[in-house]
Amino acid sequence: MKNSYTVLMLILLVFSSCGDDLDDNLKASTTARFNFTHNWNEWPVSSADFNTIKYTNENGEELSIERLRYLISEVTFTRENGEQIVIDGHHLIDVTADSGLLYAPEVEIPTGLYTNVSFVFGLNNEANMENHIDLNSVSFNVPDMLGGGYHYMQMDGKFMNSVDEEMGYNYHAIRAVDNSGPNPTFPQDTFFTVDLGAVNILNATTFEIKMNIAEWFKNPNTWNLNVLNSVLMPNSEAQIQISENGQSVFSLGTVTP
Repeated sequence: MKNSYTVLMLILLVFSSCGDDLDDNLKASTTARFNFTHNWNEWPVSSADFNTIKYTNENGEELSIERLRYLISEVTFTRENGEQIVIDGHHLIDVTADSGLLYAPEVEIPTGLYTNVSFVFGLNNEANMENHIDLNSVSFNVPDMLGGGYHYMQMDGKFMNSVDEEMGYNYHAIRAVDNSGPNPTFPQDTFFTVDLGAVNILNATTFEIKMNIAEWFKNPNTWNLNVLNSVLMPNSEAQIQISENGQSVFSLGTVTP
């Protein structure tokens, strides 16, 4: 009888222990990091490649990159039941200065399967109206006469124009604005959501976010730098086209624990 009692207690302890482990797994949380890499149609691009005319866009123009920095915000993890875990705030990636290439939010998320991971390119309108001291300090502001707020991206460089002369370009993305001046109007939102797809997070995970820079000049609008090379910020049509081209720029690369 005593032996039977001992076995029963052991069984109960095992089940209790298993239950505790299961609960721990269900409640487990971990961190997610984002590693931003850059390429030109799969050829790696880094700051070491800047200031040299070495790329050819879809329109056949040869060009260089001298500065590239851009803003992402509102990283969001979506569950199968529609529940969303949002990492508030923004992050500036400055490829020129090799700064911000790794984004490691100090927020833990539950482990498990997520049907989508996404982020906003730029800032939504509400966040764009706020005062961000970190962005002010690096001169990422947009003039008040153009609606204020902040850039979504600054990409600058040189290109060989139609008469084979080297010429500068400024491919800057902001909130599309009309009627520049004291009473600007905004015809269409130009920030956009980047969907990276489903992921299964079991422990601390690093996501590679790939930017194909060539896509900014390619899809769906073939960009003609001879026509659109500067003064793009007050040009709402150009801003809308930049936003459209941005839809195919980002993709999910390797996912590593």
